[in-house]
Amino acid sequence: MANKMNKMRKGLEVITGQHKEFKLTECTNANEQTVTDVRETSSKLERHIVGRTKEKDKILAYLSESMINEITVLPIYGIGGLGKTTLAKMVYNSPQFKEYSQVWVYVSQTFDLKKIGNSIISQLSEKNREIAYTEKQMIDNYLQKLLANKNILIVLDDLWENNKSHLEELLGMLKVGESGKVVVVVTTRYEDIAKKICTIQPHKLAPLKDDECWTIIKQKSDFESRYDQQELRHIGKDIASKCRGVALAAQSLGHMLHSLPFDEWESVRNSDFWNLSDSEDTSSTHVLPSLKLSYSVMPSYLKICFAYCAIFPKGYKIVKDDLIHQWISMGFIKAESKSSTWQLGEKCIRQLLGLSFLEHSKSALV
Repeated sequence: MANKMNKMRKGLEVITGQHKEFKLTECTNANEQTVTDVRETSSKLERHIVGRTKEKDKILAYLSESMINEITVLPIYGIGGLGKTTLAKMVYNSPQFKEYSQVWVYVSQTFDLKKIGNSIISQLSEKNREIAYTEKQMIDNYLQKLLANKNILIVLDDLWENNKSHLEELLGMLKVGESGKVVVVVTTRYEDIAKKICTIQPHKLAPLKDDECWTIIKQKSDFESRYDQQELRHIGKDIASKCRGVALAAQSLGHMLHSLPFDEWESVRNSDFWNLSDSEDTSSTHVLPSLKLSYSVMPSYLKICFAYCAIFPKGYKIVKDDLIHQWISMGFIKAESKSSTWQLGEKCIRQLLGLSFLEHSKSALV
């Protein structure tokens, strides 16, 4: 591998020299694939959800009591991986809002008011589904027509914008007057943002209980099919308690523990990775140890396959077959006695998806 890297580095030096010699300039290809946020969400609800039912009922009851103004904004806030989006999906898909027009908008770290407005318009109006308005006045005018005299539920998922004037502009865009009623559910990591945008008391999402994390781990690890359940049960519960109530950590660990023998479950429980907290972000403090632990126990071939994915920019939609071809050409995966090289590549994809190191594209499963 060191020789390969040295050869690659020399090749890059030659390319860089040619770039300078020929005075090449960068240009944007209009047909180039658009890079989108890999964390983009949709309103589709997972089949098996652990916990959150009581919180969902509490939010629905609170909303029914508070929907007296033209616009009601309820933020749900908490650390990353806790389940804010899942709770918002449960509210979105509840029978209480069955008669409402519904809109789901993934906001992301890049706050774009026009993009949000166009997303709402496209979901509420079939004839404008392919139109993207470029002027804010046009967006405001059309939204006023679409929102008027209607009851509408809007979910703004993953809001990061902290500028109060921008948030006020967002709320102003959604107000329709007394003729209609707009209910907005916002998910965000930060209490400060929740307090700036709310019209009613924000809901702080509590961590899952240890037994709920254990239920997730059992689901993902196929625990009930194991012959050594009794020996592993107390170890598994200890591991669940280390998740600190973070659903994402429990999911990743559950998949990692699948098919691991007894002694490796013990190694996971006793690992020093649980003491890692190299970030000031509390969400990273709770989630990163479990993800680092998952990476540390990966087979060597899977580690290098995952590390190779660093060549893609954040949010890039990777075509599965192309990625497997690249892994094979680089010599990262080789045929085994029981399976072909391609089958091993498919297995790597499934493993990385299960560990939450890769995600299915929301627009198309590739």
